[in-house]
Amino acid sequence: MVTRQDNGTILERQAQKLKPPSMYLVVLLNDDYTPMEFVVAIIQEYFNKDRETATQIMLMVHRDGKGACGVFPKDIASTKVELVLTHARKAGHPLQCVMEEV
Repeated sequence: MVTRQDNGTILERQAQKLKPPSMYLVVLLNDDYTPMEFVVAIIQEYFNKDRETATQIMLMVHRDGKGACGVFPKDIASTKVELVLTHARKAGHPLQCVMEEV
């Protein structure tokens, strides 16, 4: 885009290249104490997954030690981690939830 100043000078505007925001994977970590049903409920509530998908993620957490719940911008991922941790602590469970940059 070309614009003119009041004195007649022509200025060229450089198009700003914005890079997309960093994205973060929210991951649940396995422990030997948190009930599987509680993990399924957490995944359904905070990650909007249907029961079948939530169960598959829970089984991945149980089998592989961790399971991915979704990819989000940093602020949303951070909020989801805090919500899950707060809910788990209030329920008396040691469930861990972390975020990893992708």
